[in-house]
Amino acid sequence: MLLELRIENFAIIPRLELKFGKGLIIFTGETGAGKSIILDALELVIGGKTDPTNVRAGSDHANLQAVFHIPATSRDIVHAILHREDLFDDPNYILLERDVRLEGRSTARVNGHSVNISLLKEIGANFVDIHGQSEHLSLLDIRQHLGLLDRFSDINEPKARYGEIYRELMDVQKELIGLKRSEQEIAQRVDLLSFQIKEIEAAKLTSNEEEDNLRSERTRLANAEGLATLANEAIALLDGSNPDTPAINELLGRLIQAVNGLAKLDASMDGLAEMAENGVTSLNELTRDLTDYRDRIEYNPKRLEEVEERLELIQTLKKKYGGEITEVLRYLTKAKAELDGITHAEERISTLEQSSENLITALASVNKELATRRRSAAESLAKSIEAELADLRMSGARFEVDFKTVEDPDGIPLDDGKRVAFDSTGTDKVEFLVAPNPGEGLKSLVKIASGGETSRLMLALKNVLARADSIPTLIFDEIDQGIGGRAGMVVGQKLWNLARQHQVFCVTHLPQLAAYGDQHIKVLKSVVSGRTTTSVEVLTDDKRRQELAQMLGGISQGTLQSADELLASVIKPQ
Repeated sequence: MLLELRIENFAIIPRLELKFGKGLIIFTGETGAGKSIILDALELVIGGKTDPTNVRAGSDHANLQAVFHIPATSRDIVHAILHREDLFDDPNYILLERDVRLEGRSTARVNGHSVNISLLKEIGANFVDIHGQSEHLSLLDIRQHLGLLDRFSDINEPKARYGEIYRELMDVQKELIGLKRSEQEIAQRVDLLSFQIKEIEAAKLTSNEEEDNLRSERTRLANAEGLATLANEAIALLDGSNPDTPAINELLGRLIQAVNGLAKLDASMDGLAEMAENGVTSLNELTRDLTDYRDRIEYNPKRLEEVEERLELIQTLKKKYGGEITEVLRYLTKAKAELDGITHAEERISTLEQSSENLITALASVNKELATRRRSAAESLAKSIEAELADLRMSGARFEVDFKTVEDPDGIPLDDGKRVAFDSTGTDKVEFLVAPNPGEGLKSLVKIASGGETSRLMLALKNVLARADSIPTLIFDEIDQGIGGRAGMVVGQKLWNLARQHQVFCVTHLPQLAAYGDQHIKVLKSVVSGRTTTSVEVLTDDKRRQELAQMLGGISQGTLQSADELLASVIKPQ
């Protein structure tokens, strides 16, 4: 429900902060004081159309903010939207904001994050329903009528069964569509998969095949001659086989003699002699290792070609089927499974077609139950709404739920043999029809008259559908248009009843209706420093009594007594 509404530089409102509670909230005040302006501000903050003329003169923009409590009835839906758009903040509260610029641009924010207007409207539709202005009137959305009827009908159990069968049928039909591709497409796919499988299998890849080893071998084979030359040069330096260069081993021997001579004369040099001896051992090992390496160097052009081809093959397969050998092998497994599925497609198609027919038969059975219960509930709904309309001085009004089906050769079979289109809700296309006045034909809610007649009709619908409606805040503007004091008491009673399950805002000029308010807000207009300004006052006790007296014709002893009698006569069943 709406907890706070902040308005700044909007129309004749310089700044206003309103806090609201539960129940029926009444707005009263003189004509032109700004009651409807407050509702206009709320409409904008939930995604309504902007008008730059609403920006207060002398300001460059208007700012509107609304804080809502997220009710349990719509929490899952709202949370899903917020998580989807990465806007989630508090699980219980949400802040909607709208800036309107003088040049006509506007910006919207949810929980402090900028959003587009369509998203603001999507979120706002879960919090406020404005009656008397059709743009935000959920009951004028034909797509919602079936859902409202179903919740009134209390058919959750068969509807859940239907939904389960429907989802299973959709899965089966999706697979069938995939299998029933054209023969040419299937043949082309078989050829492609067969080629790919053959190509990968022919490579005989293994998941632990080391490309680095192949690359190292390629380097050695490609540089065999150079490697042998370098090895021979190193060996010649060590063993003296190069006549132009003294052998390292010979020089090291002379070094050892000199160091040993030092050690004989100076015992502290024994460590150096040992180091020199170790050097001889290391050089001998180095000579042997270099000789072994030289003898193993292979000049083999054929093997080099084989390694080059292997590396090129692996690189080609990785480019076509995956960045790593493991991914190539994974693709091979997937391709084999798909080819096997296509190979056995005819058998699978036959099985799926039988499953589809069985599921359609089961769906038809549950749909029949849904259709029967919906029509029974529709009669009860119509009677209840017509009774409500009679209480609201629309005794000649008629209400009806219109059911339609659309023939479809691929649809659900009915008892008369016809097949009709179906979706996740069944075969019924539902629309609420109304004849507001005697002698008029039934027509869509979308085409009914506006103003007080519309608001009273919506009040009747909301009262009957209160438990089926998940929108927490309802706003009724002009609902008292064309009705008198006695009818105002009835409307007030019904609004108060509706406010036990919803937060209800009502703008009224009728004291009989205003007397039912749980919260009474008076909207005031004054001139300050030559500027017209709107302010509000929450009325309680004597101030509320005086406002009702004023609405009854002006404050006097008689109207004050009438106000007392009016408040005393208000019936608020517990």
